[in-house]
Amino acid sequence: MQTQFNMLRASRALTLKTIEGLTLEQLHTIPNGFNNHIAWNVAHLVVTQQLLHYALSNKDLLIPDDVIKEHRKGASVTKTFNQDEWNEILDLLMGLPDTLQEDYEAKIFETFNVYETSAGFTLDSLETAISFNNYHEGLHQGIIMSLKKLV
Repeated sequence: MQTQFNMLRASRALTLKTIEGLTLEQLHTIPNGFNNHIAWNVAHLVVTQQLLHYALSNKDLLIPDDVIKEHRKGASVTKTFNQDEWNEILDLLMGLPDTLQEDYEAKIFETFNVYETSAGFTLDSLETAISFNNYHEGLHQGIIMSLKKLV
């Protein structure tokens, strides 16, 4: 599992590097042909990781409920972050992979609810959810890179 945790950290570091230097206005620009912006995608990564790992394991989520509601799969863009809120999202983006690994190693995940993703993958354990989340993060990294070219 160490490789999966390292992959998640590397993916998050790449996301952070990709958006480095963008203004809040650029982060919240929705280009023609898209239905969300970079900031939504970054927050969506934080939310999805929590839902796939903690919610499916019947554990409390480590992020605010409003962030979940506004950035879960299928949610429309409604939120514009101020600088303090954006900094909190970035802190969660970079800090939660360590928390996940610590919680995994502490064996707090005792149950897991089987879940079929919209991509057709059946997640039947926390380990498959961690692997799938890394795939999901890569998809959104590509979207973020595309959006960056247009803002």
